[in-house]
Amino acid sequence: MDENRNLMELQFEEFRAQLEESGAVREKIRAVISELDNVIRVMQAALLPVHHATTPQSGKEVLNKAKSYIAQLQNLYSQLAEIIRVRPGQYYRYHDHWRNQTHTVVFLLAFVHWLDTQGLLSHSEVETLLGVKPEEFSIDVEDYLVGLCNISNELSRYVVNRVTAGDYECPRQVSAFLSDLFSAFRILNLRNDLLRKRFDGLKYDLKKVEEVLYDVKIRGLLSDQAAPKPMVS
Repeated sequence: MDENRNLMELQFEEFRAQLEESGAVREKIRAVISELDNVIRVMQAALLPVHHATTPQSGKEVLNKAKSYIAQLQNLYSQLAEIIRVRPGQYYRYHDHWRNQTHTVVFLLAFVHWLDTQGLLSHSEVETLLGVKPEEFSIDVEDYLVGLCNISNELSRYVVNRVTAGDYECPRQVSAFLSDLFSAFRILNLRNDLLRKRFDGLKYDLKKVEEVLYDVKIRGLLSDQAAPKPMVS
């Protein structure tokens, strides 16, 4: 009995040490995440005026201000990578701590990239911008995809604001981009989870944009193409 008791106590002492170490790691991660939340909020606030920019120059100034926070994001993701680097194989043990933040970070970076190029920010480009090395601390593919889905809602708002400001070409650009993105997502076999729900949101946002484009066309504000029909029903 004494031997069994000693073995039990020894095992639970090991558990205690493991739990204390895990708790210490989580505290370090939470401290970084708290800073990350602050940077995300400030970057979102800096980007918001792009919806109401009245000139290309004012829009560029908004983008440059938003981009100025990327260095801070890179620093914070480097801190997360350093915490995980010394614990090989435990990335997904702690991944939930920064998952939601990564969704928003990908969305912000992708939106800024679209405003610059009208193109898609790739997964590898996100990792480069954040300064992470895939072999040490990768950006989870599902997190990247959820972030991409989130851009559709912002773009549908952007289209309405741009049309109100007299930019009638914007709906066509956004429609083309979201249509391509929607088609790409359809290649995936999505389960009934968060990503699937966000994909459904992308579909409805695309429909809104297509309706704006159609309305602009039938009002005679575009004249170089036949009236488009909404692609998503």
